[in-house]
Amino acid sequence: MEYRALGRTDLSVSSLCLGTMTWGRQNSEAEGHQQMDYALEQGINFFDCAELYPIPPEADTQGRTEQVIGSWFAARKNRDKIILATKVVGRTAMDWFRNDGKGAYIDRAQVFEAVEKSLKRLKTDYIDLYQIHWPDRAVQIFGHGGLRYLPQEGAGYALDETLDIMAELVRAGKIRHFGISNETGWGVMKYLDAAAQDSARPRIVSIQNAYNLLNRSFEVCLAEMTQHEQVGLLAYSPLAQGYLSGKYQGGAMPEGSRKQMFNRLARYETAGGILALEKYLEIAKRHGVDPAQMALQYVTTRPFVRSTIIGATSMAQLKVDIASKDLVLGEALLQEIEDVHALHSNPCP
Repeated sequence: MEYRALGRTDLSVSSLCLGTMTWGRQNSEAEGHQQMDYALEQGINFFDCAELYPIPPEADTQGRTEQVIGSWFAARKNRDKIILATKVVGRTAMDWFRNDGKGAYIDRAQVFEAVEKSLKRLKTDYIDLYQIHWPDRAVQIFGHGGLRYLPQEGAGYALDETLDIMAELVRAGKIRHFGISNETGWGVMKYLDAAAQDSARPRIVSIQNAYNLLNRSFEVCLAEMTQHEQVGLLAYSPLAQGYLSGKYQGGAMPEGSRKQMFNRLARYETAGGILALEKYLEIAKRHGVDPAQMALQYVTTRPFVRSTIIGATSMAQLKVDIASKDLVLGEALLQEIEDVHALHSNPCP
């Protein structure tokens, strides 16, 4: 397993990160424990979760994923072996997150409430990487492409105040580092500028955005930022919610899959996405490689990626995903990927 520096910190995270969002819904507590045991045995030292999980979010399941991790820590007594990341939701009308029964947003009281709840569920007294799940302002995320100016009434812009909250959490020892997710280039640079103006504020160490063969929009402006600012990408959805594994090819509907259970995969069901997907699956077949491993290793080997977040609902899937780290992508295969991308660029942003 390869390990990479997380931002400008002293933390080294595994190039593969164990995603957890199915635990407590598609996966049981025992299955979550089994996945964590195996991942740790294979050298993965980085787990990612969120107060929102499991997915899809609902009031009666919210927080179960963190509880699964917490019970594993309590049983294994190995908190020190894991770099743990979790997230606080951004602005949302979902009203079950906070004690007051109102929609969530980013302010001191809400973030402190969220942190305390996460710490309790996780059965730990600190979080290594605390991330804002999505911005506390109106932005185009989760599958929206093109240019649209969104109304900003009531949306938060006080990124400096957010950093002040995170600084307080760091001083209190509740979190070690701060990151962002589903952010834009504008947002990243505003955070960096706010931190540069006050040395007491924490500098963001990572950005967790979608990145895969069907959505390489991160490369357009954010990749350059990671090079110059050492804010590495934690790439989520590297298999495009399973599509790049080929399991949905030809209209297949595997029992127990997210599409079969929840039908929430519209982000990767665009007309252009289906065309590009077929081309990528053909490349894998032509070169005799597993399509999931090809897609994962492509992401993992990009220079701006710090860690690729993998997720599985079965141990068989998890073993295939982790084994992707050993796949060598030849020059001919890589060129074919680039040729497809040139014709079908970012069909599923």
